[in-house]
Amino acid sequence: MTTLQLENSVGRLLLRLGLPRVQRIWIIRGFALIPLALTCFALSPVARAVTPAPDGGYPNNNTAEGDNALFSLTTGGANTATGAAALYSNTGGGSNTATGTSALYHNATGGSNTATGTLALYNNNAGNFNTANGVNALYNNTTISGVSGNDNTASGFNALFGNTTGHDNTANGYQTLQSNTIGSDNTANGVQALFKNTTGGFNTATGFKALFTNTTGSSNTANGFDALLFNTTGTQNTAAGFEALQRNTTGTNNTAAGFEALIGNATGIDNTANGAFALSGNLAGSDNTATGFKALFFNTTNKTTGVSGNDNTATGVSALQTPEQHRRLRQHGHRSFSTP
Repeated sequence: MTTLQLENSVGRLLLRLGLPRVQRIWIIRGFALIPLALTCFALSPVARAVTPAPDGGYPNNNTAEGDNALFSLTTGGANTATGAAALYSNTGGGSNTATGTSALYHNATGGSNTATGTLALYNNNAGNFNTANGVNALYNNTTISGVSGNDNTASGFNALFGNTTGHDNTANGYQTLQSNTIGSDNTANGVQALFKNTTGGFNTATGFKALFTNTTGSSNTANGFDALLFNTTGTQNTAAGFEALQRNTTGTNNTAAGFEALIGNATGIDNTANGAFALSGNLAGSDNTATGFKALFFNTTNKTTGVSGNDNTATGVSALQTPEQHRRLRQHGHRSFSTP
């Protein structure tokens, strides 16, 4: 059929339908555009999600970026390793995330661990559900005689650095719980809180160097700057306030709430002090209760006889102070712990 015949046919059809005739020029142009459209369609690229396609993807939903990352992988799945030698030894462990040079380096079968920072969780091999954020955090976490360190969280440089098989510990801050080995269920928040703890458990320390010297003491709670600072083996102590129970070493079952409350207590047990400087001079006395500013402030141990003040109850400002003690206190200040 010629172009003219096609034009006449189309024109007659449009007239029957009550539509205006189409000029020949538009029909010609329409047919001319068909080859161009087909050419453009043939040259269009295949649709992609991103261009270029991402690299680093491996079978079993693993992702590795960095020299020797996931180097030993065999059956493990859903791991992400970013950084040189990250998750280097992992074979069958799954759902691990390692970001940083040699993070989770020795992990073999441990799963659901997250390590962010150079050498974080470096020695972990079979531990699970650990989170380490910071250089050397949880560095020594490992498995000994089939027991693994699990469910630990460490945030900060060297946080929980020495932990081996301890579990359910939380350390937030520079060198918090750094020396912990097998101690479990500890919580440390603050620079060097629970720094020397090794095997003690169920301790809570919040504040700069809170429970700093604690080694094997358990079930202690310290809230405040230097609270329970020198405690080593004492247990079940509670200190809330600046330097509260600061000098306690082996004393147990003491409660101190207030600025420097029971600050001088070393070996005394079952004491309760509420108020700034309450029972501040107590060294070895036991079963005392002081409530109020400077209450039982001078209760201490006689240097000559070695006798300590025990079983005292004082309520009120400067309660159980003699006039002479009150005078000396005003003269020498709050830190006068000499024997009356």
